[in-house]
Amino acid sequence: MEETGTTKQEKYMALVVATIAAFLTPFMGAALNVALPAVGRDLGADAILLNLTATTYLLATAVFLLPFGRLADIAGRKKIFTYGLILFTVSSAAGALSPGIYWLIVSRVFQGIGSAMIFGTGVAIISSVFPPGERGKALGINVSAVYAGLSAGPFAGGFLTQYFGWRSIFWMLVPIGIFSVLMVFWKLKGEWTGAKRGTFDYRGTLLYMFALTVLMVSLSQVPDLIGYPLLLLSIVSLVLFVRLETVTKDPLMEIGLFRMNRVFAWSNLAALINYSATFGVGFLLSFYFQYIKGMSPAEAGLVLVIQPVIMAVFSPLTGRLSDRIQPRVLASAGMTFTTVALAMLAFAGYDTSLGYFFFVLSFIGIGFALFSSPNTNAIMSSVDSRYYGVASGSVGTMRMIGQMLSMGIVLILFSVLIGKTEITPEMHGPFLQSMQIAFSLFAVFCFLGIFASVARGKTHRGPSL
Repeated sequence: MEETGTTKQEKYMALVVATIAAFLTPFMGAALNVALPAVGRDLGADAILLNLTATTYLLATAVFLLPFGRLADIAGRKKIFTYGLILFTVSSAAGALSPGIYWLIVSRVFQGIGSAMIFGTGVAIISSVFPPGERGKALGINVSAVYAGLSAGPFAGGFLTQYFGWRSIFWMLVPIGIFSVLMVFWKLKGEWTGAKRGTFDYRGTLLYMFALTVLMVSLSQVPDLIGYPLLLLSIVSLVLFVRLETVTKDPLMEIGLFRMNRVFAWSNLAALINYSATFGVGFLLSFYFQYIKGMSPAEAGLVLVIQPVIMAVFSPLTGRLSDRIQPRVLASAGMTFTTVALAMLAFAGYDTSLGYFFFVLSFIGIGFALFSSPNTNAIMSSVDSRYYGVASGSVGTMRMIGQMLSMGIVLILFSVLIGKTEITPEMHGPFLQSMQIAFSLFAVFCFLGIFASVARGKTHRGPSL
């Protein structure tokens, strides 16, 4: 069901609710990154458990994003979206009440599942209720909410943590979530199902979820011997998933788009590399500013807000530019900017000035703005309109898997160099070494990503499958 029969009031209420939801999930992640040192002190959690607090959320979102997106097309987008809002709100309250770190980690898992249900349906609902002439503007507002969440998260998270405690971050989301759920029940009457043909790919879904979960577990176990066979098992499972999807009538993932559409395939690979190389930056620098520089959570958040603010300011401009300039040019330039900035972060030490970080974070913000919007435009412009849902899902999946891998790299380095211990002053040296190695690896990944970005070729309509 498209926008036919949808009233003007319902269209804009759908945009309001979907935009609030788009703000909540990135805000939560960015705010909690700043609060993690306080969480560690309060709950007595070591560096690895703090990493898992962030990583399990990403894993749950990555694992469930595609399945719920597909299920929403079959069962109804509003239904899945509403259940996602409810689950996200309840799990936020559970996180605020956490008596220990393991309770918090489990709460974060359920938050991730709720986030997947929201992300997998919010954009699809907007696309369903707004006609083509109005859809671009509506989607632009929705995307800007994501950047607003990323921008507000570090500062608000630091402020709330310093003056009201880290639990206040979770409590703040509860009334917003309740308001959003009430608005859905009160104002939105449509269901907006997609094409009802076909069935849900249970086999592919289970294999996909198993492969990603084992991959994350394997990264947490390296360098122990058990980590390597688990890593091999995850790779084999992903290969089997791809083979299964190529012969399934109604697959969870349209593998044919990756095989037949060069722009689509290379643009998705570039997105995966970019998120893998950049997501861990905020996590590591939050620890650095508070542990090495002795900043308060609010001060650390104020420094970290520079990058997403610049992204929010420049992304609409680069998105418009990508309609006139080949996206591969802008996106490749953005990847180059980011590579240089990550390489500069690898040289940060005990006495590095704040001005240095202001400059580097600004550079990363510009680089990401040059990359993200044009790269997304390239993906969406490379497919026929009937594959917009698949293409949108692939963008979200690459983002979440990339973020998960970025945190997985940090987790391995923490396991090897710090171990299962709190980051006390005696551990500042190993932590700084972990950070420098991570940024070096991220810079190498981003450098390779430049070639993936260039290799996509010119953007054009993809072939029908």
